[in-house]
Amino acid sequence: MRGDSAAFGTYAVPLPPVTTVEVSGSDAVFPVRRIYCVGRNYAAHAIEMGHDPDREPPFFFQKNPDNILPAGADFPYPPASGDVHFEAELVIALGKGGKDIPLDQALDCVFGYGIGIDMTRRDLQGEAKKLQRPWEIGKAFEHSAPCSAIVPASKIGHPDAGAIWLDVNGTRRQTGDLNQMIWKTPEIISYLSGLFTLAPGDLIYSGTPSGVGAIERGDVMLAHVDGIGELQVRVV
Repeated sequence: MRGDSAAFGTYAVPLPPVTTVEVSGSDAVFPVRRIYCVGRNYAAHAIEMGHDPDREPPFFFQKNPDNILPAGADFPYPPASGDVHFEAELVIALGKGGKDIPLDQALDCVFGYGIGIDMTRRDLQGEAKKLQRPWEIGKAFEHSAPCSAIVPASKIGHPDAGAIWLDVNGTRRQTGDLNQMIWKTPEIISYLSGLFTLAPGDLIYSGTPSGVGAIERGDVMLAHVDGIGELQVRVV
């Protein structure tokens, strides 16, 4: 049972801090409740990962709220891996939620959009795939979800086309267009709401274009989405 300290006494351990992401142009911050990630949502990326790009039903995995790496922070190269990859993504931030959200009402749930990088311990993810085990060991580790400030949809609308790319040390590594997403933003929200009860504070990392690859200590990643801006992250 959940409750506050007034109703159930003091907390037995320190209360975990609320993870937040900046909101562009505002002193307010966006509290992160859950992080959902869409797998293989660009055909070219599905192909490079060895899968059929046909429009199969979407699938999802999760990261933890405290996996967020805020804009301006460095990414510490994680332990237990020698093959850490970047995946640039459009991030969808929900201001409303619900269950079984109709497709034509899905965009009403969006508070805004950001730029994320789904950092992946690819070697550990690969081992999990071979053993038919969950992916969390490769996906949901500390600092694995760099995220820019959220730009409100009231300012930019709902981007469904425009360049998405990522450079490493000034060299273009990923390039794509939001219109290449297999499952579009309304479809993602509607489908996901049939599996989980969505709520304000949820973030959805919407998938990555082709060109994913490994990074090393000292690298600088720069991710871009048209209409939203850029996110720079240094690997340390």
